[in-house]
Amino acid sequence: MKTAELRQKDVAGLQAEVKALQKAHFNLRMQKATQQLNNTAQLSQTRRAVARAKTVLAEKQAAAKQGH
Repeated sequence: MKTAELRQKDVAGLQAEVKALQKAHFNLRMQKATQQLNNTAQLSQTRRAVARAKTVLAEKQAAAKQGH
């Protein structure tokens, strides 16, 4: 998911997205451990996607805090 798409979501949506991405990353790690993962580049892609979503989430939470 692109950053622009993430910025359109609300805080609850971003939290759900982070949780889903973390679950996907965990599943990929398990596939790698059992030697079932063919495309190891997916690991770094999901790790970066988690970081991207967490960054946008932190920005939104900080903006909400300053707004109050």
